[in-house]
This record gives sequence, structure tokens and C-alpha cells, in this order.
Amino acid sequence: MKKIFSIALLMVFFLGMNATVIAQNKFGHIDTNELLSMMPGREAAQQELERYARELETQFTTMQREFQTKYQDYLENQESFSQLIRQSRERELTSLQERIMEFQESAQEDLLAKENELLQPIVEKARNAIEEVAKENGYSYVFDRSMGVLLYSEPSDDIMPKVKSKLGIE
Repeated sequence: MKKIFSIALLMVFFLGMNATVIAQNKFGHIDTNELLSMMPGREAAQQELERYARELETQFTTMQREFQTKYQDYLENQESFSQLIRQSRERELTSLQERIMEFQESAQEDLLAKENELLQPIVEKARNAIEEVAKENGYSYVFDRSMGVLLYSEPSDDIMPKVKSKLGIE
């Protein structure tokens, strides 16, 4: 009987400790997409990215026009070409088509790399500010509302105003 009482007492003690630890955790949330849209430099980075995308698109369009022109010429004149010239033109068209496809793949990769290059410093600055605010205000956990992962939570503090203040955003 004494043993059962001791075990029960220990269980109550550990459950009480667990409740105390949970109660000590402080939760906050923030919408990082909203924060990033307000960040200084975000608009300039977005404009630079759009300019770069237009530049790549212009080059891609030029390559497509060149292919279309050569292909149209080939179709219109293929009957008058000798076998050797026809084969040469076909190889040229195939090569040009392959270059266009390679350019398209490379352009997509370059655009993603450029986006990362331009936005990474902004994202890092926001992440650091969130961490600083969380530490300064004793938050154990900060959830990102923009990710939509958290389906339910007890009321928590929105730390957006504190992070905006930390970053000097009005």
C-alpha cells in the first residue's frame, strides 16, 4: 500500500512538473509573407528580378523567331534544295531547337538563382529580427501563419508589431 501511494505521489509530482513546464512556454505567431512584403529593399529586389526575367524572355523570343524564320524558309524551299543542303538545314534546325530548349532550362535555373541572390539577405534580416524579438520577449515558439500548417492553437501573441518595430518598418 505504501508503495502504491509512493508511486501515485511521484506520478502527481511529475504531471504537475509537466503542466508547469507547458504553462511556462510562451507562444507567438507572425505572417512572414506579410512581413516580407513590407521589408525595405523588397520592392527594389522584385523590380530587379522582373527586369532580369524580361531580359531572359527577350533573348528567348529572339531565338524562337530565328527558329521560326529558318523553319518557314526550309518548308517553303525544301523542294528546291539538294539532298545535302536539305540535310544541312535539318541539322541546323535541330541544333537551334536544342539550343532553345537548353536556354529555356538554363534561364529558369538562372532566374531562381537570381531570386535567391536578391531575396536571401531580406529573408535573413527578417528571420534574425523574428529570433531577436522572440528571445527578448521570452517566446518559446513562434509559428508562421503564412505556412498554414497550424490548424488550431490557443490564443497567442502576434509578434508582427514588435518585429516591424525592430526592423524600423511603420
